[in-house]
Amino acid sequence: MEKCDDKSVGVAAIADILPSGRQADEIVTPPPDGGYGWVCVAACFAVNCFSWGIVASYGIYLSHYLSSGIYPEASSIDFALVGGFNFSMAMLAAPLVTILTRKFGIRFTMTVGVILLSGGFIAASFANRVWHLYLSQGLLVGVGVGFIYIPSMAVLSQWFDKKRSLANGISSGGSGIGGAVFSWATQAMIDHLGLAWALRVTGIITFVANLTAAILMRDRNHHIRPAQLAFDTRLLRRYDVLLLLSWAFISMLGYITLLFSLPDFAMSIGLSRAQATDIVGFLNIGTAVGRPIFGIWSDRYSRIDVAGLLTLICGLCCFAFWLPATTYGLTVFFALVIGGIVGVFWMTIGPVCVEVAGLKELQSLLSLSWTSIILPTTFSEVIALKLRRPDSSREYLYPQIFAGLSYIVASLFVLELRRVKRRDRQKCG
Repeated sequence: MEKCDDKSVGVAAIADILPSGRQADEIVTPPPDGGYGWVCVAACFAVNCFSWGIVASYGIYLSHYLSSGIYPEASSIDFALVGGFNFSMAMLAAPLVTILTRKFGIRFTMTVGVILLSGGFIAASFANRVWHLYLSQGLLVGVGVGFIYIPSMAVLSQWFDKKRSLANGISSGGSGIGGAVFSWATQAMIDHLGLAWALRVTGIITFVANLTAAILMRDRNHHIRPAQLAFDTRLLRRYDVLLLLSWAFISMLGYITLLFSLPDFAMSIGLSRAQATDIVGFLNIGTAVGRPIFGIWSDRYSRIDVAGLLTLICGLCCFAFWLPATTYGLTVFFALVIGGIVGVFWMTIGPVCVEVAGLKELQSLLSLSWTSIILPTTFSEVIALKLRRPDSSREYLYPQIFAGLSYIVASLFVLELRRVKRRDRQKCG
């Protein structure tokens, strides 16, 4: 077997194939695997809970908008795009957020996001035209999420090595807790307080919680000195990076379709609005329980292998359980099972990026990853609603097939990425 030496492989290349994505800088100043890092885990948990968790409950708003006729000039596509903006605007802001974080620090950037996110919900409470909703609950909320979440995403990988996936799993589980709580709470607030006050209360809660998280957050950039490039074209020349970005793009088509379609799907098979809300809540409970468990599994085994396997299982579950679901019981079962794995991208992207490019390039590769999912997060639900057949007995058949195939195809790119990384390790073994 061919051995690697300094003549054939540079320091940067050696960093790429070190175990667990370690770089030379990590070996000199290794992550502490604890200490204040656990405070950062709590802060990141809160960020996920009160940003993505709230966004994950948009299906409740979507179902309300579709059935109430509150904006008569709007179509179902308008409401799908508003929800899509929550994700795509967050990702579109990634290059700017990366630059601002490099220049002004993590707390400043996150505080700007806190103001934008809470302001978006409060502004939406005064909306009386659908374009107001685009600007407030769509644009402002989405950009606010980006300014809060993106700076925090790289922090835990800087604090943890052996427990990296566990820390990220616990953190991303916050979106499940937030999604479950806000799914039930949002429907209850709409029923008892009205839509406007549901939005205002949500805005106030997000302000307090996310500001606290921003104050507690602390990175280790002074130890690692990451590149923090907004758009690193050098990384785009690498085959393994392109495979990673392809996985992100295609899996996100299935993720958004499943997340936003599930409540209306539940009502399409004859379930009540309360039962549809329960479905979203159970999905998020699955997320809260599953992500830390799979984080432990990912630390114990290969992080790339676990990401690929969970992606494939997610696609298979869509065909095995979602397609035949016509009762409340089976739909609840599907929601609980799929909840733990549907967001495989969010729970694994940080550790997998370290495996692919190393810790020093983490923030640059994350920025590329956010950019790669702008289009699918914007248009996935639009595609799903176009595929929907309202006059059919199986209204969501084609969106279900679309989501399942998206995950299965995405898993093939991870399989190829696994082959490439194993070959690289063997060359330098």
